[in-house]
Amino acid sequence: MTKGPDRPAYAIPVLRAADFTVINGANLGDSISFADELDLDDTYDLRVGARLHRLSLAPGDGNALTVVDGSRLGTPGATVHLDSCLTVMSANGQTSEILILVEVDAAGDVAQVYAHPLAQLKPRTGYSLVGIDTVNARQKFAEVACVSFSKGTHITMASGAQTPIEDLKVGDRVLTRDDGPRPVRWIGQSTVRAVGEFSPIRIRAGVMNNTGDLLVSPDHRLFVYQRSDALGAGRSEVLIRARHLVNGDTVVQEDGGFIDYYQLLFDTHQIIYAEGIAAETLLVDTRTRAVLPQELNDELARALPGGGHARRTHLEFEVNEGEIRPDMAKLLKAASTR
Repeated sequence: MTKGPDRPAYAIPVLRAADFTVINGANLGDSISFADELDLDDTYDLRVGARLHRLSLAPGDGNALTVVDGSRLGTPGATVHLDSCLTVMSANGQTSEILILVEVDAAGDVAQVYAHPLAQLKPRTGYSLVGIDTVNARQKFAEVACVSFSKGTHITMASGAQTPIEDLKVGDRVLTRDDGPRPVRWIGQSTVRAVGEFSPIRIRAGVMNNTGDLLVSPDHRLFVYQRSDALGAGRSEVLIRARHLVNGDTVVQEDGGFIDYYQLLFDTHQIIYAEGIAAETLLVDTRTRAVLPQELNDELARALPGGGHARRTHLEFEVNEGEIRPDMAKLLKAASTR
């Protein structure tokens, strides 16, 4: 169970640079790299047998990131910079985006380059580099991190009414687990391709004592109160990411088409009720601030320490990947009801 200041802020799936190389173009034979070393129209291919590794990062100084202890890749304590967002296109015209992260050593020299694909890449395909964006990469990185509910999700209001999330307005009072009725500070909305890191997780009705199907972003954390400590956490309250509940049956990841995502922001990081499931709201930190309007960011910078939400102790205990067991949804449902 990860907790407190040592808890990784997030673990993202990345490819090693050497797994994605140029097979045709100006940089023939070279690995994917940072923007200044890339040329448009180069064609890349994914190495057969290449697999994604989890790179665990925490906020560092300024906009930088830091590799944390226990990361599958990288040097703990090393600084990582988000360099760019690349757009690649396959022969059939399908485009995909890849975020490039650069790890540097103590002297500031490049030590490693990582590719964070936002959609599945396949070997023996051929991907032409058609876009290099160094301006909006942080915005895209933040969008992946934002916990999001899908259109149609019913949110429990202060009155007890169940309101579709798309009907909420700023100032509406929502029931929170810890602080009672609280007004919504900001509502974000985006429509994205439901692929890769944006593919939503569907938790079917009843699986987690939910009244209806719940469709959320993969890293959306759900709050579970265990009446019996089924996980051996040594505490009753835990958080678990939706992706860790997938069992291929009652909890599935739905890939394909488009998804309308909504983000809810409160003055403090909250647990609210969506389709009857306790779920977190947007946590403002170094990474997610990029999705907020500048005016709101300026307000938060004045009102909140460091411009982000303060940690709430009982929301720091998260089930990590090494503790995932078969059919976690069934296990946690049982633990919460007996």
